[in-house]
Amino acid sequence: MKFAVKAWSNGGARAGILHLGTSTIDTPSLLLSTRKGLPHFISPDLLSCLPSPESRLLHVSPLHFLEGLSMKTISKIGGLHQLLGLHDHCFVSVPRDSIQCLPEANSTNKIGASFETPCGRLLIKPVEYMEMISSTRPELWATLADEVPAWVSDKRNKTSVDRTIKWLDECISLSPASGAVFGAIVGGSSLEERRRCAQEVATRNVSGYWVGGLGLGESMDERPALLNAVIEALPEEKPRLICGLGLPEEILQGIAAGVDLFESTYIYHLTLGGFALTFPLDRTQINALNLAPSDVGSDPRKINLRATVFRKDTMPIVEGCTCYTCRNHTRAYINHLLNVHEMLAQILLEMFFPVDKGSYQCRPI
Repeated sequence: MKFAVKAWSNGGARAGILHLGTSTIDTPSLLLSTRKGLPHFISPDLLSCLPSPESRLLHVSPLHFLEGLSMKTISKIGGLHQLLGLHDHCFVSVPRDSIQCLPEANSTNKIGASFETPCGRLLIKPVEYMEMISSTRPELWATLADEVPAWVSDKRNKTSVDRTIKWLDECISLSPASGAVFGAIVGGSSLEERRRCAQEVATRNVSGYWVGGLGLGESMDERPALLNAVIEALPEEKPRLICGLGLPEEILQGIAAGVDLFESTYIYHLTLGGFALTFPLDRTQINALNLAPSDVGSDPRKINLRATVFRKDTMPIVEGCTCYTCRNHTRAYINHLLNVHEMLAQILLEMFFPVDKGSYQCRPI
C-alpha cells in the first residue's frame, strides 16, 4: 500500500491518492459495505456496472465468516479473492460491521472484544482475530479494538484505550507478511483518552489509522472535537479510516477533519427504504428533477420511489441520466418492484455511477 496527499484545504480537509493492490483510488473515498465480501444487493457479475476504481474498495468484517466455511478452509482456498472470484477488488477488513456485527462493550473484557453477530454474542481474542485475517488475506486490515459508547465512565474509557493498545501490539506481533495494518484508535467521548490513544498508536509501526468507537452515541456537535483531538496527534503522511458514520453531513465532518476513507451504512438503509439519491449542485435547479414539492419534501437529496405519485410515472429516475437504471427502467417500474417486494428494486437502486446533467448530479443509490 502507498498513500500520498495531493492537496490540502485551510480547514484540514485533504485530497490524496491511495495505491492498494492493483487499484489506484482518489481520496476521500467511500468503502462499499458488504455481507461476506459482496455488496448487499449486487451479485459478482454486476460489480462491473459500478464505477471503477471507486467501487473496488470493499469493506468486510471477518466476523461474517464465523458461520459457514471454517477459516482453515478459506485459507486453503486462497483467501477472499479466490473464494469470491474478485481478483480486481481490494478488501478492507475491520472487526466492526455497523449493520450486523456491533461491538458489545458490556461483555468485552481483558481477554478479548465482544460483538453481537448473526451467530450470537461472541468474544473474539486477538489471536483468533489474527487467524481470521491470515485466512481471509485482505489488502488492508484494522487491529482489534475495545469500542465503547459515548456514555461510559472515564474509567471505562481509560480501560478501553489500554486494552486497544495492548491488542494492537499483539496483532502486530501476529500479523501476516501481507496486508497493510491500520492501528485502532478509541477513547469514547473523552478528548484526553482519544488524544492519548492516538499518540500511542502513532508510535507503532502501522500503515495507517482506524478511528474507531464513533457512531456509538456521540452527537454531531461533539464529534468534530473528538476527530480533531485524534487527527492532530497523527502523522500527515498516513491514511485515516472511519467506520460507523451515517448521514452525508457526518461524512463531510470527517472529510473536514482530514479523514481519507469512510465506511457508512447510509446507502444500505436508503436502498432498503426504496429511496434514490439526487444531488443538486445548484439550489436554483432543483426543479430540473421534475418532482412535485410533495415528492421532494424537505430533503431534495432523495426521492421516495415507494410513493404512489410514481405508480404511473414513465420517466426514469432522472431524465437524461446514463446510468443503467435510468437508461432501462422507469420510476413506475421501480415503484411496482418495491410494492411487490421484489429484490430487483434494491439491485436497480444500488447500481449507479455519477452522471452530470446540466447543473445537478444524478446518483441512484
